[in-house]
Amino acid sequence: MITQNTVRDVLQQHVALDPYLMKIGESYPSHGFLSRATQGVYCRLVNLLKVYAQAQYGSIDQLRVLDWGAGKGHISYLMKQAGFNVTSCDIVADAIDSSFGQETPVIKENAINIVPLTDPWKLPFDDGEFDIVLSFGVLEHVPNDAESMKEIRRVLRRGGTFFFCFLPYHLSWTQKIAHMRGDFYHAKLYRKADIAQFAQQSDFTVGSMWHGQIMPKNSTAYNETLEKLDRMLTFNTPLKYFATNIEGFMVAGRD
Repeated sequence: MITQNTVRDVLQQHVALDPYLMKIGESYPSHGFLSRATQGVYCRLVNLLKVYAQAQYGSIDQLRVLDWGAGKGHISYLMKQAGFNVTSCDIVADAIDSSFGQETPVIKENAINIVPLTDPWKLPFDDGEFDIVLSFGVLEHVPNDAESMKEIRRVLRRGGTFFFCFLPYHLSWTQKIAHMRGDFYHAKLYRKADIAQFAQQSDFTVGSMWHGQIMPKNSTAYNETLEKLDRMLTFNTPLKYFATNIEGFMVAGRD
């Protein structure tokens, strides 16, 4: 398991934005965030996953990764670009955050196969089928997060990893403002204690957990200095307790 210091250092490293995703962001208003600071966040998190996987498992060549709730497909795309073997899935719904309810140029142009999910939490995969399951802003939107965690544990092999990010934090200043404006897209907010409870109930161990994102990113131009400052504040100052998200790794129970 990589240390908290390694996580901090990796998330502050230089990353190059993906030109293809930049073009998509500039061409499709619904994907505009991909041409802004948010893509830098995604690229850093994917880079962190690569560092983590190499440290935890030795190689990424044979790892089986599930992009749970693939949405617009940009995370599956970035993971494939990084060399991961990715299976993508999403709930079949007429919604703006489902692969099946919106415009999906990244998925179509890169022939990303999306496995359809028709049950609120059950997954159409075998026990222990995956080494890593990703939740990029998904867990907070499911109808039963506790049951979803148990199902994620089922499809992970022992020693496998659940990576979660963009999980809205209960003290977040940005979430507070959104709620005051009547925007409850993130109706459920989480404490670190909630994550620990999920882990205990679902046969996981929390390997590492941290705060992320003090400054809004979706409408901000990419600025590497600003991103490094943001991560420095969330790791090293009390301002982290007002950050937007919780992020981290859970490891599935071992024999």
